[in-house]
Amino acid sequence: MAIVILGIDLGKNSCSVVGQDESGAVVLRRRMRRHTILGFAAKLPACVVAMEACCGAHYLGRLLVTQGHTVRLMSPEYVRPYVKAQKNDDRDAEAIAEAASRPTMRFVELKSEEQLDIQTLHRVRSRLVAARRTLLNQLRAILLERGHIFPQGRRKLEQALDALVADPSFVVSRRMRQLIIDIRTEWQDLDRGIAALNAEFVELVRSDAAARRLTTIPGVGVLNATALMAAVGDASAFRRGRDLGAWLGLVPKQHTTGGRPKLLGISKRGNKYLRMLFIHGARAAMPTLAKSATPLGAWLRGLLARTHRNIAIVALANKLARIAWAMLRRDRAFELNHGAVAG
Repeated sequence: MAIVILGIDLGKNSCSVVGQDESGAVVLRRRMRRHTILGFAAKLPACVVAMEACCGAHYLGRLLVTQGHTVRLMSPEYVRPYVKAQKNDDRDAEAIAEAASRPTMRFVELKSEEQLDIQTLHRVRSRLVAARRTLLNQLRAILLERGHIFPQGRRKLEQALDALVADPSFVVSRRMRQLIIDIRTEWQDLDRGIAALNAEFVELVRSDAAARRLTTIPGVGVLNATALMAAVGDASAFRRGRDLGAWLGLVPKQHTTGGRPKLLGISKRGNKYLRMLFIHGARAAMPTLAKSATPLGAWLRGLLARTHRNIAIVALANKLARIAWAMLRRDRAFELNHGAVAG
């Protein structure tokens, strides 16, 4: 039984394993517990182990690499077309092995433990920011029902709320006053948690030369730099900068038939969180860049003259992502006067 490709459909507890030989024929079908996969793989000769890039795949992949296997991770959307007939776990494992054998398949780079740690910190920060937003919306609704309306902005609400609670003329029931104070305390706790994570990201950028170079790009701060490093590492998985922009979903969706190309809105594929950071960064950097006497500024002014501002923002975000790819791959610094990566 010469297994060349081992396809694993990962589950929380039970996993399906399919082995294919050199001709692509299935020579093994087995179901096993997740913790027994390593012991089973250790008894096999070195082969290609294929999995979908899902939760736990990177951890298991790193352990399989230490056993001498070649690990290939793929996006689930690229595996789906290879599922035959009815969908079940065995068919999924077979489709994973089949997809890994394709010469044109695009694989996901195996993430290191440090990359996963940074990615986890970003996810926790996103949860805290979302919880704070929900809390503030609820607080505004509570006060609105009692005749108090505040201007937009978190800082303005914070100042007005502190003054309102301290005002003796603020007439509200004792229970509601205590509830508002409790919400304000919870708000402060969330602020401290977010600030602590922000400080941790700053330290990560200071200790990493590649991340420091990324922050020299207009519109790219510590959040963009650390999130990008966690997601793509040195960006070696992308052959060119436009591939990174396409992976982030910053390029138009294309529908071409009969030789007639039609470009639609952006595809919104790939990493949603990174795409959001780059678009917000481009929106913040646009006013300054549009006024600069640089090739990048001239390109941006021409773009603004012929298209909508929001389209220009997404186009700028795409360009910033391509510049970030060049900086990661070539170990060079960004120079605004040339509008590109310079040595």
